[in-house]
Amino acid sequence: MKSYLKEMMFRWWYWYVSLVDKKAEIQLMNYGYHDPEDHVHLDQHHESNRYSIQLYHHFTKHVPLDQKDIVEIGSGRGGGISYLTETFKPKSAIGIDLEMKAVDFSKSHHQHPNLTFLQGDAQKLNLDNESVDVVLNVESSHRYPDNKSFLSEVHRILRPNGHFLYTDFHYDYEIEKFKQELAQCGMKILHEKNINNQVIEALNQDDQRRRDLVKKLTPFFLHKVALNFSGAIDSETYRKIKNQEYVYFSYILEKK
Repeated sequence: MKSYLKEMMFRWWYWYVSLVDKKAEIQLMNYGYHDPEDHVHLDQHHESNRYSIQLYHHFTKHVPLDQKDIVEIGSGRGGGISYLTETFKPKSAIGIDLEMKAVDFSKSHHQHPNLTFLQGDAQKLNLDNESVDVVLNVESSHRYPDNKSFLSEVHRILRPNGHFLYTDFHYDYEIEKFKQELAQCGMKILHEKNINNQVIEALNQDDQRRRDLVKKLTPFFLHKVALNFSGAIDSETYRKIKNQEYVYFSYILEKK
């Protein structure tokens, strides 16, 4: 019952953002990543989304994307896969999301010749076996009811030696089970990192922009809820990431 209510809250929040964000100011919704020793050069039109983009960017120094067939599962409002397509020139790119409103938004606001967006379920993907070189999943899987089915689908669609770039958070008491599922998914872990500190640093740096958007797009009585979803400093979400009640991980896996 608790997980059902949590999922309904997430779905309501994404629906609400689609309703009120008339000027398409919110194109990425993850909590971000910031390492002061790893500066990323961005064009000016990407600068407002720097910290959310950097969550994607921290993978790319390990796995090249140029001339690869890539898929993002849980692509949300499309800003992440659009940035990767524009910047790294993959052969093809597909963004898949469960929410049709997110897919429609992405199609309207992120148009590149080799980028497409599809509605789909992460646990039952409508993609061919061994059809993809790189799969990304960024801050999305914590919403999935069956993580094992999701990992099985990633394994199915990846080509041999293909890579899975995976970053998200789970409750601390879920991590051991999660690691067991990863160990049994048929993919080899190449890189593993706890990134709670980098996520908190991003939220610190990006706090004012997030608060300004909340004030602009939500009525006063929804500010507390919206600030929590956005990870504002001192919100419940922020505190859980800071004290590692939410364990935020980053993985690079390779299909054996």
